[in-house]
Parts: sequence; structure tokens; C-alpha cells
Amino acid sequence: MKTRNKSIIVFTLAGLAIAVALALVVSPWASSSPDGLEKVAEDKGFLEKAEETEPAWDKAPIPDYAVPGLTKEAVDEETGEAVEEPTRLATALAGLVGTVAIFLIAWGLALVLKKKGAAAEAGGAGGPALE
Repeated sequence: MKTRNKSIIVFTLAGLAIAVALALVVSPWASSSPDGLEKVAEDKGFLEKAEETEPAWDKAPIPDYAVPGLTKEAVDEETGEAVEEPTRLATALAGLVGTVAIFLIAWGLALVLKKKGAAAEAGGAGGPALE
């Protein structure tokens, strides 16, 4: 293996390791405050109308940034009722799954584009050589 290829692999794996560590360690402490769109909907008064319908993300594999099934019982501050909320482990696992999924998608895309580039060079299709 060439030194350049080896250093690229080491760099990529180090970046993945850092991203996975951040996903596992930092994501459980992400803010529970509404994001920008939800905050605007709240301020403008149309959030309640959106809550009347079933949210699309409830059918997602990892809804609301937490792995389903890993919940704890908590008390809703507004109503005082007992509700289920995700644990920090559920959020960390969702961060891990998302990080690995995006890495694999990017890696697959890079492989496809690399093959297309190699095929274009071999076939002579393309612009002038950059040598």
C-alpha cells in the first residue's frame, strides 16, 4: 500500500473515531429547546395546528433524535402528568447510528465517483489533462 493511501485511510478513520466519540459523548447533552423552525412556529402561533396531525417523524426509524424503547418516566412541567422521555443512552445511540450512516453513505458515494472518474480517464472522455 502506498504511503499516501495509507495516510488517507488513517486520516479518515481518525476523523470517524472523533465523530463517533462526539456523537456518543456530546449528543446526550444537546439542548431540548425548540430548534429555529419550531421556535418560529411557536412564536407565530401555528405550532398547535401542526400538533393536531400525526407528526411524520413518528414513523421514522429514529424519531425525535432518540432510539425508540429506551425511555424513562418523567413529569410534564406544564400538565403535571407522567410522560415517557428518551434516556441519554437513547440519544447517544441515535447520534452513533446517524454518524455511521452518513459516513457509509459518503464512503459509498466517494467509491462510485472514483470509479466513474477512473472510467472517464480510461476512455479518454474528459477535458484536457492537468499534468
